[in-house]
Amino acid sequence: MPTAAVPSMSVRRKRDRQLTDPEALREVLAEGLVAHVGFVRGGHPVVLPFLCGVGDLGDGPVLLLHGSTGGGLFLDAGPEGVPVAATVTHLDGLVFARSTADSSANYRSAMVAGRATVVPPALRVEALWQVSDHLMPGRRSEVREMTDREVAQTQVLQVPLEHASVKVRFAGPGEGQDDGEDHGVWAGVLPLAVRPGRPVPGDISGDRTVDPSVGRLAARLDAVATAREARLAAVMRPSAR
Repeated sequence: MPTAAVPSMSVRRKRDRQLTDPEALREVLAEGLVAHVGFVRGGHPVVLPFLCGVGDLGDGPVLLLHGSTGGGLFLDAGPEGVPVAATVTHLDGLVFARSTADSSANYRSAMVAGRATVVPPALRVEALWQVSDHLMPGRRSEVREMTDREVAQTQVLQVPLEHASVKVRFAGPGEGQDDGEDHGVWAGVLPLAVRPGRPVPGDISGDRTVDPSVGRLAARLDAVATAREARLAAVMRPSAR
């Protein structure tokens, strides 16, 4: 199988925001639900969103991309795979400075570049469950097993994590007492997060109790967002710690 050429993973702008610790990559991908995947089709760049997960099918951690066997990228991959660049981004806040030029955003982003290959048929069921466990932890114990037909209609691509780049901003606006700005204007961060709403039942679920996996995921999302806001407050007001 040919090796996919990959671009440089070094950040050129705001280099201090690049993180090289593998744990930083794991954390960004662990919270990711959608990966935007770029590839070239017919000489033209294309970017498509995919439900994703992080798994390990025996050869180390990989980014798993979920889709239909009839999906374009899955057909493009063929037996040898296809070069891609997949990104997962979390927008954690809008940073309001005292000018629009100095305003910014807090974010965590990861790009994984490499060759996306189709998961072998013998590992497809395991790959599908790993994607499910990533998106809906604990759900497998509450639902039936997949049928052979469902497995045959669904496919998973895998992208190794050897070539990846992580970039993070987690701070308040740049400001100082003598920066010459109008301090009568509020400056700070409006935190943004994926937070759960109230579960809405299907037509025939009626008043049935929500399954534990749904409640646990909702609680986890809320706890993660709350903890991140607390860390941000500590970063922006270190004297308050």
